[in-house]
Amino acid sequence: MAGELKIRVKVGEFEVELQGEVETIAKAMDTIREIFTWMPQPTTTVSQIKPIEPLATPTTSEITQVNLPHIKIEKGDSLADIIVKMFLDPWGRSPRRLSEVREALASYGLVHPKQSVAVALLRLSQVGKLRRFKEGGEYVYTASLPLVSESSSQG
Repeated sequence: MAGELKIRVKVGEFEVELQGEVETIAKAMDTIREIFTWMPQPTTTVSQIKPIEPLATPTTSEITQVNLPHIKIEKGDSLADIIVKMFLDPWGRSPRRLSEVREALASYGLVHPKQSVAVALLRLSQVGKLRRFKEGGEYVYTASLPLVSESSSQG
């Protein structure tokens, strides 16, 4: 049960609950999205999908399955926009590997190629929206904090 996840998606009066491997749920999300397009649209848009609960007590290696960012994804958000939102959440204050970012995206039903996510992370770090550094031979990313002089001079 290392990669098992349980999520519930509710749009208006319609609700779907999925349980299974992260990859399986990510693949099923396309079908779920298509089903929701057939349903009458609610008056408010619901585009947030967040994990409900872990299925088992996580081990140290499974901690990323439990600790996921809680964000609201808007219809026009790009991959970079979503990644920035994830790192603005308390989840993004800890160093995160590429695989953790992809798992978090998958928890929202967003399955992107590894290379696409890696390029987005690199570009966001190059423009200063994220911090990138090596930890244990692998790049990790954290939220970028504004410099004290920048924040005090704007006030």
